[in-house]
Amino acid sequence: MMETIAQVNAERYGYGGWVQLDHHCKGQAKMMKDGKVFRVIQENCWDPEVRIKEMDLSGVTVQVLSTVPVMFSYWAKPQDTLDLAQILNNDLAATVKKYPKRFIGLGTLPLQAPDLAVKEMHRCVNELGFPGVQIGSHVNEWDLNAPELYDIYAAAEQLNCCLFVHPWDMQIDGRMSKYWFPWLIGMPAETTIAICSMIMGGIFEKFPKLKVCFAHGGGAFPYTVGRISHGFNMRPDLCAVDNKVDPRKYLGSFYTDSLVHDCHALRLLTSVIGEDKVILGTDYPFPLGELEPGKLIDSMEDFDNKLKDKLKAGNALEFLGLSRKQFE
Repeated sequence: MMETIAQVNAERYGYGGWVQLDHHCKGQAKMMKDGKVFRVIQENCWDPEVRIKEMDLSGVTVQVLSTVPVMFSYWAKPQDTLDLAQILNNDLAATVKKYPKRFIGLGTLPLQAPDLAVKEMHRCVNELGFPGVQIGSHVNEWDLNAPELYDIYAAAEQLNCCLFVHPWDMQIDGRMSKYWFPWLIGMPAETTIAICSMIMGGIFEKFPKLKVCFAHGGGAFPYTVGRISHGFNMRPDLCAVDNKVDPRKYLGSFYTDSLVHDCHALRLLTSVIGEDKVILGTDYPFPLGELEPGKLIDSMEDFDNKLKDKLKAGNALEFLGLSRKQFE
């Protein structure tokens, strides 16, 4: 996929900001954005056979694939983002079709143009066979409670299309410019804002059948839900302006992944979000990912085998609306 993007983005759209690849050595490439290195990636980002070999080594039978968030491109001209999304989605669908027992696809959408996004969501589900899509934690100046996004949520309910929310477009300058703060602090903050926006904005009230999963253990939300709930009740004039329901009451209504890198955090996460609502997340193949997928879950001595199976497979299948038999 990345091979295609390297060729497409350089000349296709006629303006900057797009990701391109510089294959500076065998098996590696630099993701370049406006002449600057965004990230160095390995061939497991574009070669499914390399990825399958690594999956086999780590005991992963099935992997859910989605685009790198920097590729969301919500900042661009809507028709251009749609064009790129279709290139990404078509390539992902081809990979899933070639290896249907090993991969599941989540599409990407031009969310800055909801009418185009709804059409592409229909295509992702009805033509490409994806069970869901990945979306960013915000869309330019819109948080996830923006009325402009309501049609997308309505379509997701209609299509039974699940939404995986991944943080992106964090502040990278000023006080956040050092110590890798955008990834260590900015991403959890983005995810927390996304959850609170959907809760306080009444999204789960308006769209009760919506299936949403938030990345990275829900950011800071599971740890700060007490503070959020207390503040909501103490200052309803500020917090309850769009939804009168206490944020605590939505616990169990949405999913998070398990990527927290700490046994105490995982124990808290399953207690707060719910044992049926936490899904194995790896962030493979990037540095902040779990290098041995499922190792943290397996290390939990107080989790029985039934719970570990839910976290590693069962909850994900439920979220995606899929069955184990499809992959046997």
